[in-house]
Amino acid sequence: MESTAAVAYAPSRESQVKVIAASSLGTVFEWYDFYLYGLLATIITAQFFSGVNETTGFILALAAFAAGFAVRPFGALVFGRIGDLVGRKNTFLVTMGLMGASTFAVGLLPSYASIGVAAPLMLVGLRLIQGLALGGEYGGAATYVAEHAPEGKRGFYTSFIQTTATLGLFAALLVVIGLRTWMGEAAFAAWGWRLPFLLSAILLGVSLWIRLQLQESPVFQKMKEEGTTSKAPLTEAFGKWRNLRLVLIALLGAVAGQAVVWYTGQFYALFYLERILKVDGGTANVLIAIALIIGTPFFVVFGWLSDKIGRKPIILTGCALAAILYFPLFGALTEAANPALAHAQARAPVSVVANPATCSVQFDPIGKTTFDKTGCDIAKSALAKAGIPYVNEETPGDPVVMVGEVQIDIHDKASFDAMLTPALEAAGYPLKADPAQTNTVMVVAILTVLVLLVTMVYGPIAALLVELFPSRIRYTAMSLPYHIGNGWFGGFLPTIAFAMVAASGDIYAGLWYPIGVAALTVVVGLLFLPETFKRSIDHQH
Repeated sequence: MESTAAVAYAPSRESQVKVIAASSLGTVFEWYDFYLYGLLATIITAQFFSGVNETTGFILALAAFAAGFAVRPFGALVFGRIGDLVGRKNTFLVTMGLMGASTFAVGLLPSYASIGVAAPLMLVGLRLIQGLALGGEYGGAATYVAEHAPEGKRGFYTSFIQTTATLGLFAALLVVIGLRTWMGEAAFAAWGWRLPFLLSAILLGVSLWIRLQLQESPVFQKMKEEGTTSKAPLTEAFGKWRNLRLVLIALLGAVAGQAVVWYTGQFYALFYLERILKVDGGTANVLIAIALIIGTPFFVVFGWLSDKIGRKPIILTGCALAAILYFPLFGALTEAANPALAHAQARAPVSVVANPATCSVQFDPIGKTTFDKTGCDIAKSALAKAGIPYVNEETPGDPVVMVGEVQIDIHDKASFDAMLTPALEAAGYPLKADPAQTNTVMVVAILTVLVLLVTMVYGPIAALLVELFPSRIRYTAMSLPYHIGNGWFGGFLPTIAFAMVAASGDIYAGLWYPIGVAALTVVVGLLFLPETFKRSIDHQH
């Protein structure tokens, strides 16, 4: 039932378009900033983590990427509270300014070679500022747009915000691809990687100018005039069981699954192509970009559909399909992108035969361990560095590595490395994916399916979260589960998945993490998540 107050404050169609455009453009810019880091992870590893070994450096770079995610829930608390106390519009402007300044500063940072360990520490500091700002951004944009939308169209209106993460990634991809092509790989890796960060200053200026044109949201304006805004949004949102229960249900029954599906489909797929299937970085970016162009309109399609049939069935179906399809999809991706690797795996599987007690986990956060104390460590370190999948077999005897039927004894690191490389080459293991053998059409088709799963879970989520919580604490209450889900469950996915792959030797082991979380969300969502698509937007309790 639409309230008379909401009707009185309903804005004109022209201003509704402006609201969507301004909120979405600003959020596109913020995601552009955030994604640049992920796309340039390999170069940033070389620039800021060059004093550590390659595998650890890459995992550390991913962890620094995740540092921005770690603080996002705290940003949600800080800026969500301000948004419920002071208003949606002004909070927007602060988060954008912080985001833009910290991104620009990344482009100016000296490298590890220049100032040593201070470089990665400064980088992580800037990532933390970005994460705090982003923690306040999304809830503000979703709340602002939803509170302007007419009844029955909130899914459609807010779905445009859901496209912003993908459009931001796409903008970052275009800039990175364009600069790499124009400058050449050598110049881009040396100094050109700074340009995408520095160019963000132009986007910041445009976005701030657009947002300054906006008015306050009608629902917040109405609460302010009536004196019904919350005096203590944090206490009200999380200190009352009725609201806290909704926060937990939103997190586990919707957002956690949405987050892992999103990060698997857009981030893990890119890392998987580059690091595990050894597809050239530029080519991998182009393939992901094509899939995003095809898939992005479906954010709006599923947002619109959620206004007709509800938010819950679309989100939970997307999570369930992801849990069922990930293993076959990534298996098919291996076959299509690097068939030589798939065939070598099938024809001459690699196994490390060793006593498990002599094997370390192949992850060293400090970067000082050489993994050469035992035969098992020597073997696993060499295989992880080469990106070769392997299985573990137990033996009480001396460790050996089997490449198909060929046995390699492990005496010391130098002799093992000297024997491993020719054995892998003889078994057909490729150093890189051969572009001539890559089935590009099939790769794009698989990546598009992954993106479509993202659009199913992500398209309706903003409308669901806005409708779930009372208007007086909405910014605070919806921001926290969104950013715990996307910041922690999603943001740490690449790091967790790669550590699982490095530890087990199984290139598919990392998929167990998103599959498990998506399955949990389906169960919790079916049991506890209410349907919200027919609710009024301005309920205060």
